[in-house]
Amino acid sequence: MTGRPSTTDQRAGHWDTVYKDNRPDAVSWYQPDPVASLELIDVLELAPDSGVLDIGGGASVLVDRLLAKSFTDLTVLDISEAALRTSRERVGDDGRVTWITEDLLGWEPARTYDLWHDRAVFHFLAGEEVETYRDLMNRAVAPDGSVIIATFAPDGPDRCSGLPVTRYSVDELGATLGSGFEVVECRREVHTTPAGTVQPFVWVAARRTHR
Repeated sequence: MTGRPSTTDQRAGHWDTVYKDNRPDAVSWYQPDPVASLELIDVLELAPDSGVLDIGGGASVLVDRLLAKSFTDLTVLDISEAALRTSRERVGDDGRVTWITEDLLGWEPARTYDLWHDRAVFHFLAGEEVETYRDLMNRAVAPDGSVIIATFAPDGPDRCSGLPVTRYSVDELGATLGSGFEVVECRREVHTTPAGTVQPFVWVAARRTHR
């Protein structure tokens, strides 16, 4: 695929194919331990009863690690049923986790969350999709909530899984949050894929100041 899929069915089909054609530990974004995510969650001082929403969490083991840290209100949202199936089978039937198979761009949050966590979804969006994302984030994050977002850095790849991405500097990523959020920490991470490719990321953690 050379361009961005334009419909929910196309997006879901693309990512289902990626997960069906590859082992969960073979996709380029696989991490055996989500170190940056966990460290930034600690920086934000989230309590174990905080409502955490993992955007595009798919087959990520972040949910496993947060359960091990006694978090009790976790939601994982992903467009790929195949990805979520992998995590559900791994985690088991745990009442502390809500699984949502939805296209983020068409999702309507039914509640607010103390943390919006997104590792590598935002950089797939362009044009009006960016505004849709920001609107959803503003509606889904609680008045005193926080966000953690990671994207490819300016020297990172310009494509991922056959799709174009938008690369961000730390300042650019922080600016996309708008004036309602205060950045409390940012960092650079150099991720090595299972195939040995180096992918630089930037991360921003921010607290909401006002709507």
